[in-house]
Amino acid sequence: MSGFGQALRAEWTKLRTVRGWVLGLVAAALVIVLMGLFAAAASNFSCSGPGGEPCAGATPPLGPDGEPVVDNFSFAHRAFTGDGSITARVTSLAAVSSLDGQPDTRPWTKGGIIVKESTAPGSPYAALTLTGGHGVRLQHNFTGDVAGTLRATPTWLRLTRSGDTITGHESPDGVTWHLVGAVRLPGLPATVRAGLFASSPHHEVITESFAGASGTSFPTSATAEFDRIDLQGSWPDRTWAGAVVGDLGGRGGGAGSGFEETSDGVTVRGSGDIAPVVAGRGGLGRTVEGRLVGAFAGLIAVIVVAATFMTSEYRRGLIRTSLAASPRRGRVLAAKAVVIGAVTFVTGLAAALVATPLVRAVEAGKGFYAFPVPTATELRVLVGTAALLAVAAVFSLAVGTVLRRSAGAVAAVIVAIVLPYVLAIASVLPVGPSDWLLRVTPAAAFAVQQSLPEYHQVTAAYAPADGYFPLSPAGGFAVLCGYTAVALGVAVLVLRRRDA
Repeated sequence: MSGFGQALRAEWTKLRTVRGWVLGLVAAALVIVLMGLFAAAASNFSCSGPGGEPCAGATPPLGPDGEPVVDNFSFAHRAFTGDGSITARVTSLAAVSSLDGQPDTRPWTKGGIIVKESTAPGSPYAALTLTGGHGVRLQHNFTGDVAGTLRATPTWLRLTRSGDTITGHESPDGVTWHLVGAVRLPGLPATVRAGLFASSPHHEVITESFAGASGTSFPTSATAEFDRIDLQGSWPDRTWAGAVVGDLGGRGGGAGSGFEETSDGVTVRGSGDIAPVVAGRGGLGRTVEGRLVGAFAGLIAVIVVAATFMTSEYRRGLIRTSLAASPRRGRVLAAKAVVIGAVTFVTGLAAALVATPLVRAVEAGKGFYAFPVPTATELRVLVGTAALLAVAAVFSLAVGTVLRRSAGAVAAVIVAIVLPYVLAIASVLPVGPSDWLLRVTPAAAFAVQQSLPEYHQVTAAYAPADGYFPLSPAGGFAVLCGYTAVALGVAVLVLRRRDA
């Protein structure tokens, strides 16, 4: 251990006494901070209504867990007090396009029954709904989603309240009932709003090309027909009341939104969705990883420093002195790896800690909405970015040991890590090839920066350009670690077998 400690001190002394390496690491930190600030300063956001007034809804409502949500649907409701149930049969569910009135039922077009704390957007709820393409679903508080078994109309739906617990059942005939699931809504008041609803999200068309992607979006409007409505428990209101939850100055519900009572039931028409907001749609939101956009540029500086940390010894002939002082060649490489990895980690973490609040302040000053994430997730992104730089530095060191030439080593690592990342996030390639690049190359490690989840109940383009990676943060980082481990193994073998 004393021999390894001496090797560590020797490598640390080399690193800190070479001005070019120190300046290179400082430059890496500055690039991360300055690129983040430049990107925020160069971005602009403006929103105004038809008459020039500030538009409503630029900042989305927050759900019960603090996540930004879309809460926009047509609601035929009554007051519901205490325990009880609502049962209804969905006899028809369809949607039409707002462009031409042609049939346009979306996979997540919804028509069903709902228990909601209030008609305020973002308030807690539990809904049992038939969907356009995913059958019966029990959904609650925007992120919860449980699949039922039925898919066609007519379908019977029942929600039962017992305290804070809402239980959903489905039936094909109103006689045989199947449990879909039960959810808990903590703090649900004694009197809530419950009833029938309909919604249908926008129709989005994304066109991909090798030059990028473009998209169009337009509303759709759902019509859900209900009969056999049965209310058990205390329902103080004698008639249904209509509301368009989340109606933004008359825009949210769309034309024809509302409900009407028929001879044998209720028909509800509405647009919108009840779901979490997906980052990247519309460009209003900013994420914590977006504030570290300069990480890939800082990585280039780190690659140069780490590669030359080894190749300069070959170029100057100092490798013989190093190996003479420590004949165990693997120990020399290990000491270099520990030193360059640790110093790079500290540098990257410091840059991330400085860049994040500064960029956040600039974005807030420009009116951008910040997607909230748990503190643990934000810390994982910051520490993960530093770890990405550190492991990439060790990878560069290993490649430099094998190739012995600065230019070749730097070029090889940039092609392996930086180039695939840029090709993927700049939409140079379609989503499919971009996903594969971020699965099989060391650039997969950038997944460690992803802070936002994908929601299977929200149809969206979960693409690298929007900050979504095909591997989990841990999985993507493990890919880079695997490449680094192999490169280090080859480097040790080459170092031991080659003449100094």
